[in-house]
Amino acid sequence: MDPDCWGQYTDPVNRLERAVKHCKAVYKPKCYCYFKKNITVFFSFSSRWLVIAVGLVRAYLATGSYHKLYHSIEKPLKFFQTGALLEIVHCAIGIVPSSVVLTAFQIMSRVFLTWGIAHSVKEVQSEDSILLFVVAWTITEIIRYSFYTFSLLNHLPYFIKWARYTLFIILYPMGVTGEMLTMYAALPFVKRSGLFSISLPNKYNFSFDYYTFLILVMLTYIPSKCRLSSYFLALYVSKTL
Repeated sequence: MDPDCWGQYTDPVNRLERAVKHCKAVYKPKCYCYFKKNITVFFSFSSRWLVIAVGLVRAYLATGSYHKLYHSIEKPLKFFQTGALLEIVHCAIGIVPSSVVLTAFQIMSRVFLTWGIAHSVKEVQSEDSILLFVVAWTITEIIRYSFYTFSLLNHLPYFIKWARYTLFIILYPMGVTGEMLTMYAALPFVKRSGLFSISLPNKYNFSFDYYTFLILVMLTYIPSKCRLSSYFLALYVSKTL
């Protein structure tokens, strides 16, 4: 959306709704142009996650089991989640009304889980915990981009609004639990294989232990995720109370 329409609103909770009202009131051609662009972007992101959701359902119906469903959506998940890095740029220029810092942290942690754990440690792909965060991500993103799309259309169904500010109470802990359990499951395989580790001596006089790095990441997960949870809780309180 036009930065002129977004920039004057600093409240992250109400910025989307206020910007839409502003554009409708002024009805500048450039606002209308950005309006159509945002609709396309939001619908595109929502459709991507719908592809993953459909893939999970089809695989479950075909196998009759939820075990190893990750293999059915591995390629689209890698593609779409890596492409989500663009969302950081979208936040920076105002297309998506979210905090740049919080969005960058969330997206980068997901990319790390996708490539640094699920892709690199094949043994964890059959873990049930990996399905926890994939399902949580999928439902969360479908709801979020549906919320943005319907808000821009000025026709926001109550269920979408309710889901946007309420279901995170279940989905967020579910996703974080799945992420941490998957990292924990990867630890013995990383330690045994020495994955991504660099030992001394070497010509660069530098060492790196990926096993220790994962442990440190897990230790920082709780405080960092609590901050994000507090942000979502503030949105919930402001919209429901």
